[in-house]
Amino acid sequence: MSAKTVNKRFKWSLESTRSNKSLITTDLSTLASPPAYSTSGALSHSEVTKKTDTSHLIVKKSWELALAPLKQVPMNLFIMYMAGNSISIFPIMMVGMLFLRPIQALFSVNSTFKMVENSNAIGQKCVYLLGNLINIGLALYKCQSMGLLPTHSSDWLAFIEPQARQEYLGGGMLLM
Repeated sequence: MSAKTVNKRFKWSLESTRSNKSLITTDLSTLASPPAYSTSGALSHSEVTKKTDTSHLIVKKSWELALAPLKQVPMNLFIMYMAGNSISIFPIMMVGMLFLRPIQALFSVNSTFKMVENSNAIGQKCVYLLGNLINIGLALYKCQSMGLLPTHSSDWLAFIEPQARQEYLGGGMLLM
């Protein structure tokens, strides 16, 4: 078989000649750099600070924290709808969680925003408080729609004094 027929049949095979071995032992500095390789080294400090402005990232993250309770409102509305108005363990647990999470968040406002000490911190805390108060209002509305809040006078009958009788009747005769 000639060398031409072998090359046509097996394109992946290489002939080992003296010239191919000399390519393997060449100096590494003559090789081309791979794509996207930079010989200038690492980025300088000024380039890194231009790309990631930490104060901007902190403000962005703190606004995400402040808006988180408001983003929970649609999900809480869906949970309220799915729980129904019956008095059973599942809806009562859901209403309990609707109360518990915002109240716990209201008590931990300072620890939530302790990393934020910029000029927007007061506004962010106010938005956070407002979102949690809206969620508590939703929980109160759900309790009212389930009939758990004492909103009617009949809910307070246990605390109302019975009326004193003015007169007693017995057998058609007036007894005083």
